[in-house]
Amino acid sequence: MAEAYIVAAARTAGGRRDGRLKDWHPAALSGQTLDALLDRTGADPELVEDVIMGCVGQAGEQSVNIARNCVLSSRMPESVPATSVDRQCGSSQQALHFAAQAVMSGTMNCVIAAGVESMTRVPMGLPTILALKAGFGMPYGPVMEKRYPDIKFSQFTGAEMMAKKYGLSREELDAYAFGSHQKAIKATRSGAFDKEIVPVKVSGDADGMHTVDEGIRFDASLEGISKVKSIAEDGWLTAASSSQICDGASAVMVVNEQGLKDLGVEPLARIHQLTVLGHDPVIMLEAPLPATKKALDRAGMSINDIDLFEVNEAFASVPLAWLKELNADPDRLNCNGGAIALGHPLGASGTKLMSTLVHALHTQDKKWGLQTMCEGGGLANVTIIERC
Repeated sequence: MAEAYIVAAARTAGGRRDGRLKDWHPAALSGQTLDALLDRTGADPELVEDVIMGCVGQAGEQSVNIARNCVLSSRMPESVPATSVDRQCGSSQQALHFAAQAVMSGTMNCVIAAGVESMTRVPMGLPTILALKAGFGMPYGPVMEKRYPDIKFSQFTGAEMMAKKYGLSREELDAYAFGSHQKAIKATRSGAFDKEIVPVKVSGDADGMHTVDEGIRFDASLEGISKVKSIAEDGWLTAASSSQICDGASAVMVVNEQGLKDLGVEPLARIHQLTVLGHDPVIMLEAPLPATKKALDRAGMSINDIDLFEVNEAFASVPLAWLKELNADPDRLNCNGGAIALGHPLGASGTKLMSTLVHALHTQDKKWGLQTMCEGGGLANVTIIERC
């Protein structure tokens, strides 16, 4: 079987809701990252055999196969096909898995995995809300309701359940959130994100380009975070210890050995292991814990073999529970900050985190990286990569 290699990885800097990226149509924004991959590899666009794109809010400007519209908003020719994937927050990480499987099978040699989400222009939950208002019902039918009686599926509830199950205090959650901002501030000021970020134009801006993640609170303090009101009346999580609503796009080019020859490029990383797992849909966000164990077992590795971890910060309770359950080194986790500081553009977050992980492995001269993501419905993807 062929190997799968990442040869380019890029993302936009995150934009706050109604922030610097609000005027970008999501298809056009994603087109910028697709073009960036072509620029960075010098690849003939005709060599790209498919574009697989994650997107959660597939309504309005992100409907009618957003992936195809992103290709047509790039400089790729019409001959390049595209399809859209929804595995909730793990959508573009799943797109990466599909891309890797395609090139490993030998049916394709060059595939782009990508993701996009404009949470400003297509607000979270819009597909469900619009259908409900129009009288077209809810996603959960009677059979599922019988299986889970009197359950209201909620990521917020799941996050609180995790905090309590793993004995996490409000103080621990707040301290983690503060640390995410501190790491992101350090990474931004040191230029750690420079190689992964694709500058995009911002209308009405003096410098004209968006290059810094807008969600970072450069004046964040632990005292200020500790004063934020909890989301639930009896809960411990707050807006400050939760991921930020974010606009953004990201993309990763994946090839096999023939693709390396065709493109004439050197690989950045080899994809070593791909795992996806279903788990309890009520606590919902716990799936990365058993999924990581499964991935490590299948790879014949231990957690201590991994140099850097990217665990999506949907809520502070997720990475903290993951650290506790895996007995992992916190110094290796989200070394440049996470979604609490940088934002979580839903369908774009998978390949966004992979872009950060690939570049961090090179910057820090590390070998092994692991990425995982909690996903709505009690799902999780895990990807293990080896720096080339």
